Amino acid sequence: MRAAIAALLAVLALMPAPASAWGAYAHRKTATIAEANVSPEVRAKIRRLIANEKALGTPDCPLKTLEDAAVWADCVRGEGWRWGFTAAWHYRTAPICEAFNPRADCSGGNCVTAQITRAHRMLADERLPAAIRLEALAFMVHFAGDVHMPLHSGDNEDRGGNDRIAAYGIKPGLNLHGIWDGAMAERAISDPADPVVRRYTPAERADLSGGTPDDWGRESWEIARGFVYPTAFDTDDVCAAPLPDETALSQDDIIRGVPIAKRRVQQAGLRIADLLESAFAPGPLVVEEERRR
Repeated sequence: MRAAIAALLAVLALMPAPASAWGAYAHRKTATIAEANVSPEVRAKIRRLIANEKALGTPDCPLKTLEDAAVWADCVRGEGWRWGFTAAWHYRTAPICEAFNPRADCSGGNCVTAQITRAHRMLADERLPAAIRLEALAFMVHFAGDVHMPLHSGDNEDRGGNDRIAAYGIKPGLNLHGIWDGAMAERAISDPADPVVRRYTPAERADLSGGTPDDWGRESWEIARGFVYPTAFDTDDVCAAPLPDETALSQDDIIRGVPIAKRRVQQAGLRIADLLESAFAPGPLVVEEERRR
């Protein structure tokens, strides 16, 4: 039995780690946007919480900054034997050819929208140990990014585009999910003339932030249904007939997709800022704890 277990672990060690949802680059950008748009008091509280990093017991997945927190959940997934149970927390795909139902496909809270809410509640509860709250911080920041990527919500019987081979301009051999996870988002937020990391005005925040995790999931689903799939397959009705297994995004498709990807990264960053502000703000749990002291 021991030999069999050792052999299994050896095979698992050789398997590639899961691909990073939305790419490390985009996830880190959401964290830097958030950090630039929270109060100095919240930034200080984040730093104090991150000082408990060693208690997480994840030396191969550092968590020394809010940027690290944005990619930590993907990093630990590489240790499937320990963190495999979190895999379903990164998405909640909803069929684009059916009515959107925010309560479907989330059994036992095992989906991205439920986990954002759960992590936020845990982060806000100062009665919990610091390491538990730090883990919640990392999950919340990462999952709030994940839910803004359209193909973490929209699906057409293809695992959110993972099963659709797609070329990105002249670059072949990708899949539709991977394009929106990586190349599209990276291009969208890499224009030095229009940086996404900055302090946003109240008017911009009013336009880009707000809503609940369920709302954010619906937005992504609507983008997948109304833009991602129709554009990738050059059809106004992606539900009329089965889609082909392979396609290609033209340069025009990419140009039209870039502003959408950029807005989703900006929305994620500012909404993470709002989550952080509300989680660290003195609330009933904090007030009650102060009363006990």
